[in-house]
Amino acid sequence: MSSLKKLALGFDRLFEIFALTALSSLVIIVTIQVFTRTFGNFVYYWSEEITLLLLIWTAFLGIAIGFREKLHLSMDSIARRLPPPIRKYLSQVIIVTVFIFGLYLLVYGWQYADLMHSNTLSATGWPRSVQYLIVPISGAMICVYSTLQFFGIDTRRHIGLDDDEEVD
Repeated sequence: MSSLKKLALGFDRLFEIFALTALSSLVIIVTIQVFTRTFGNFVYYWSEEITLLLLIWTAFLGIAIGFREKLHLSMDSIARRLPPPIRKYLSQVIIVTVFIFGLYLLVYGWQYADLMHSNTLSATGWPRSVQYLIVPISGAMICVYSTLQFFGIDTRRHIGLDDDEEVD
């Protein structure tokens, strides 16, 4: 296994652990919020804001992980009928397109997060940029995953879960 792939898989493991931690925290906070609202007739002042923040972060982390696993939408009914060299070329075009999308998220997500830094979240007082900082992080991860895929380095961690045959 190449050292680049080992490095990518190590970093990816941290990324996935962070995503699972965010999702677990979201579930725990919502459960506590429902319990205290139902039985205690009160809600922690920060719970809705943190829940929304974790929901946004989990969604964007999931987008990046979905690109890593090649779970993005594809219509391959025509592509499956094409000769293998054309399918390989089409696969590379898709990877480049995904990279451009990731670059878009990285650049414009960073600009928007920077723009929102002076505003604050009402309950926690944190800068509103915390809410949007995940967009460029997700974009950077999409760029990393698509670059590795372009050079034939497969970093998927859940291979064989789908019954469909893959195009590339």
